[in-house]
Amino acid sequence: MALSVARAGLQVDQVLADFLETRALPGTGVLAEKFWSGFADLVHDFGPRNRALLDKRDKLQSWIDDWHRVRRTEALDPESYAEFLRKISYLLPEGGDFQIDTANVDPEIATVPGPQLVVPITNARYVLNAANARWGSLYDAFYGTDAMGSAPPGGGYDRGRGARVVTRARVFLDEAFPIAGTSHADVRRYYVSNGALLIDDLPLMEPSKFAGYRGNPKAPESVLLVNNGLHVELVFDRAHMIGSRDQAALADIVLESAVSAILDCEDSVACVDGEDKVTAYANWLGVMQGDLTADFDKGGRRMTRALNADREFIDPDGAPIWLKGRALLWVRNVGHLMTHPAILDRNGDEVFEGLMDAMVTVLIALHDLKKSSGLRNSHHGSVYVVKPKMHGPEEVAFANKVFAKVEDVLGLPRFTVKLGVMDEERRTSVNLKECIRAAKSRIAFINTGFLDRTGDEIHTSMEAGPFSRKDFIKRKSWIGAYENQNVDIGLECGLSGRAQIGKGMWAAPDLMAAMLEQKIDHPKAGANCAWVPSPTAAILHALHYHKIDVFAVQRRLAVGGRRAYVETLLEIPLAAYKRWTEAQILREVENNAQGILGYVVRWIDQGVGCSKVPDVNDVGLMEDRATCRISSQHIANWLHHGVVTAAQVEAALRRMAVLVDRQNAGDRLYRPMAPDFDGIAFAAAHDLVFKGRVQPSGYTEPILHARRLQVKARNR
Repeated sequence: MALSVARAGLQVDQVLADFLETRALPGTGVLAEKFWSGFADLVHDFGPRNRALLDKRDKLQSWIDDWHRVRRTEALDPESYAEFLRKISYLLPEGGDFQIDTANVDPEIATVPGPQLVVPITNARYVLNAANARWGSLYDAFYGTDAMGSAPPGGGYDRGRGARVVTRARVFLDEAFPIAGTSHADVRRYYVSNGALLIDDLPLMEPSKFAGYRGNPKAPESVLLVNNGLHVELVFDRAHMIGSRDQAALADIVLESAVSAILDCEDSVACVDGEDKVTAYANWLGVMQGDLTADFDKGGRRMTRALNADREFIDPDGAPIWLKGRALLWVRNVGHLMTHPAILDRNGDEVFEGLMDAMVTVLIALHDLKKSSGLRNSHHGSVYVVKPKMHGPEEVAFANKVFAKVEDVLGLPRFTVKLGVMDEERRTSVNLKECIRAAKSRIAFINTGFLDRTGDEIHTSMEAGPFSRKDFIKRKSWIGAYENQNVDIGLECGLSGRAQIGKGMWAAPDLMAAMLEQKIDHPKAGANCAWVPSPTAAILHALHYHKIDVFAVQRRLAVGGRRAYVETLLEIPLAAYKRWTEAQILREVENNAQGILGYVVRWIDQGVGCSKVPDVNDVGLMEDRATCRISSQHIANWLHHGVVTAAQVEAALRRMAVLVDRQNAGDRLYRPMAPDFDGIAFAAAHDLVFKGRVQPSGYTEPILHARRLQVKARNR
């Protein structure tokens, strides 16, 4: 047991208490006594309400299970099913139209579309990379990925590939910033005259896209352009390796890319004790204060990374302008489910982790709110919190009240905290309009989360029958309806120009050519932000927002009415599995088992909550608890309905453990699972599958946290 200290009737992990009192509280204007007494009130007032909401989840699930059990041999009658869900208040009446009235929202959220990074908050280097991904080199992104159709060569600089990069980048400039009478490929000179950009003495076809410059207007160091709200900087340098061979001395094209980023305390981290939570909170404190750094080795040299400064230019009229050098940062708190051992209430019970995150992350954000200069996150006086895994309007309303209490304790104006609602649980999807209404003065973000949404779909309908194979679940009509309705309702409730309507992650960070081909569908669908796995992916995805005017798309969709309705969302993607061969069944089970093991072994043994995990074909995929939830629930569903036997699953887990061991052979910190299969990591994966059906909402956290704590206790 960790050492603890008494604070206002709470027992607090000594490490966490020291962090809060010596690092987080100083400079906020909040006295320690006021903080702890307010925190204790929050815990003891809202904790029982939180528990009641979880009990309601269980009761609803029990009723749904019973309904499906007695009808398992019958074809699903959509009307009867919907009526049943209304009867038990799972599906709620939809109220009249309204518009959100969220105020003081920064432009990165309200009016600037673009990619959004999501990174584990416990890794300082990743946090800094995400914050600094606001600007990035298009040349580097093309050269260092397969975006142009082939992987980058090894060894030194390849001039032929470099030339292809320059050509491809000039095509982008011609598309986004066409010149009246010529192509960027033929230009020899860019300069500024009388407040206008001239390119070989010719103007841009849309002169208003010239936003500024640096240096001498006759021979600028750089030129700033803007298209669809996103900036592009053309950098000139005749001494540069690229610029010296370019007729216009164009050395690089720097894109404004990740305009926002989410620092994640939830799905992508492994925070199971006070020490882990301090790591997370300390990195949030570092970016809110502006002094976070990270040391690392690169090419044999020790380097330090820090937050980028803002960028200064001269506007067309000759006045100085500043652009933010960093993404606007959200912090993703945990959901309502988990409790945490770092703080115990007056009864000796673990407090709900979501209440702890709410109080501490908003406290830390005070450091940013109190600034009037320097590296600021919000210039509009807001704190941005994503709240995941909420089930329906009642739980959103609860979160709204939690943050109102936090604001009162910390002396903040009402609705300082802006809320991001993840539309990733079925009860939220089918009641989305009422979920938005429940926090209509805080909502600044809604986002579809296909991965968790699929996991919840399987768990909610576990008793209905065996589910389709995962690739076929994606092809069912419910998922398209889900994605469309999210945008439709967001627009109906007035989010356009006030909040982000987001789409989910591109999970294959090495497959950038495929991303360029496919992820343009997100802005085409009306999403003004979408998740990417890396700063490089953000640069490339930014190209899509130059091609697509998202707000024009939203205006068209808004007058077209809804494209999807709840009835389609309620379709359950069940399978006619008697058509499957045994080989097909085992292949699906092995694919799931390998993904679970590859993720869980790092989570349990090394505390890595999100990583690029090779799949069964050795293609690196980003895995977090959401992907693990799908795979574990999918096998649990097939076990429950006899599609596969326990012996077959056991054998598949062991075969895939051998494969995962081989895939991780180069990791000196890795603990092999085979041949004994008696380690804690393998046991965790085993539990996720064989106990998956009885996990609350199918979540992986209870098992992962318990097993990770075992490993930490063993290693002490």
